[in-house]
Amino acid sequence: MAELGAHLTAASAGDDRPSVFEAVAQDSLMAAVKPALQHLVKVLAESNPGRYGFLWHWFDEIYVLLDLLLQQHYLARCSASFSENFYSLKRIPIGDCRQQPLATAGLPKRQHWKSLLLLVLVPYLKGKLEKLVSSLREEDEYSIHPPSSSWKRFYRAFLAAYPFVNMTWEGWFLVQQLCYILGKAQHHSPMLRLAGVRLVRLTAEDIKALEKKLAGATSSQTHSIKTQVQSAARKALGGIAFSLSTGLSVSVFFLQFLDWWYSSENQETIKSLTALPTPPPPVHLDHGASSALLPKLKTVCPLCRKIRVNATALSTSGFVFCYRCVYSYVKTHQRCPITGYATELQHLVKLYSPES
Repeated sequence: MAELGAHLTAASAGDDRPSVFEAVAQDSLMAAVKPALQHLVKVLAESNPGRYGFLWHWFDEIYVLLDLLLQQHYLARCSASFSENFYSLKRIPIGDCRQQPLATAGLPKRQHWKSLLLLVLVPYLKGKLEKLVSSLREEDEYSIHPPSSSWKRFYRAFLAAYPFVNMTWEGWFLVQQLCYILGKAQHHSPMLRLAGVRLVRLTAEDIKALEKKLAGATSSQTHSIKTQVQSAARKALGGIAFSLSTGLSVSVFFLQFLDWWYSSENQETIKSLTALPTPPPPVHLDHGASSALLPKLKTVCPLCRKIRVNATALSTSGFVFCYRCVYSYVKTHQRCPITGYATELQHLVKLYSPES
């Protein structure tokens, strides 16, 4: 009887473990949010560079602050990230305790802050590293630095090593998922292991406690001015986080649709549906300011005011500059010098003529 009871206890504990499909799905949810928001910000920046251009320039930093606020709200409120709570999951500390804490109890401070940093900081740093690698590859392709410089040798070695480092990182996640599928690991992701937590499903008691906490939060009373200010600050931050979470919850289907719309399999269909004539020049520009920027001679670069060398056009606006002038400007400002349209280095198009 004792062996049977132990077996049933282990089986019931195993039922709380989410399937690999649930675990991977909640990971992919947040991965679809950032590209969709980035595309939205890019459209806004191109429609009005003067007003929304800073959103495109500082998109990564603005997004990581919003993500930090959102994840902090959910970790404190229901012991889970936004995507984990969306799939009715919660985090509990690693251990063999049979009595699981309720979701409203929150994580211990150490696991809470480790979870927050790994949820927000690691994707931010990984994205910055990928952008750095892409920029270095473009510089190496266009030979911006002298061939014999020590800096060029260093970043060429870095570019050669990066694919192997990235392969090791992705392989680590793959092996962890395989071990999770085979029942050899408690975590589907190494990030959970580093945070000292594991994922389990929400129970009926968790759901009741979350509903009771949400209902009791509105009836709480404060007495002193200090506590009132602290409560108002918490409510403001909680309201912003709740608005973000509600908006993301409602627009999950829309984000998935955008992910499908911009997938490589649908690019030919998109091109056929959006095949429109060439748009006219920007109408929102100040003609006085733009005429002051553009030289009278068409062969002169608008940036250095000299005869163009290695003429290069921006595909976002159509204006032509010297290659080195526009490369340095776009790399620094991420926009067209004339129109202010959001521009990246891959939008540079070198022009070749028979005379050159």
